[in-house]
Amino acid sequence: MRQFLLLLIVLINSQLGFTQQITCSPKDKEAVEKKINEIDGYLNSDFGSTIVSVGKTFMKTPYVAKTLEIGDTETLVVNLQGLDCTTFVENVLAFSMLLRQKENSFDAFVENLEVIRYKDGALNGYASRLHYFSEWIANNAKKGILKDITGEIGGTEITKDINFMSTHRDLYPFLADDTNFDKINASENYLNSQAICVLAQDKIAENEYLIQSGDIIALATSINGLDVTHTGIATREKDGRIHLLHASTGSMEVEVSKLPLADYLKGIKSNTGIMVARPL
Repeated sequence: MRQFLLLLIVLINSQLGFTQQITCSPKDKEAVEKKINEIDGYLNSDFGSTIVSVGKTFMKTPYVAKTLEIGDTETLVVNLQGLDCTTFVENVLAFSMLLRQKENSFDAFVENLEVIRYKDGALNGYASRLHYFSEWIANNAKKGILKDITGEIGGTEITKDINFMSTHRDLYPFLADDTNFDKINASENYLNSQAICVLAQDKIAENEYLIQSGDIIALATSINGLDVTHTGIATREKDGRIHLLHASTGSMEVEVSKLPLADYLKGIKSNTGIMVARPL
């Protein structure tokens, strides 16, 4: 977004010994360091509880779309001033991992964020970002960060043509570059060769007891070309029901859904069910 034009491009030496280009304003670097101090002591033996506790520190943070679409080349964007549904989940997971790693540095946070956001944990251009959330889940499962448990809680495999980005090229400025476009096409072709598991919307309530606080919830959709339209974090609230902690396009801020997840989804016409991934 244009309000984030005053950005600083810096080079960070990671603990792995390589140099990575990131985009981060001084205000966001300060916000990361402040957040690290804020969550000190939040580590719980139940990692899901840790994730929810960290996630709720972002309550009221504004929803802002397309915060990663900055500049002419892909950089690792660090932005805590505005979050979309995916960057909210990524940042919460990156901070939660810091606690478990007993790390408290900006560099360690940046390293976690890169590992989560990019294919096989390494930024290598625009197409290396995990744009489709079903691929985000599968690739982070491959890294050992989480496990797709959808099948274990009643989900069934589906196949669907995933091609929204290539068929809506004009919506993605980076796809004006033919190399980026070809690589995204290749990613879509790979996704189309893989089945994904979805817990149908009408099966969620009866299987809700199998979902735990801290599980990552992805909303599957009937929209042509798309696998997932929204994501958030499961949280079991005082009513004993699973709700969604997410960066909401309704309230335009990070919130816990007023309705339990199963009821909340009934209000989304295109929703077909959910994918559920459990951080390890």
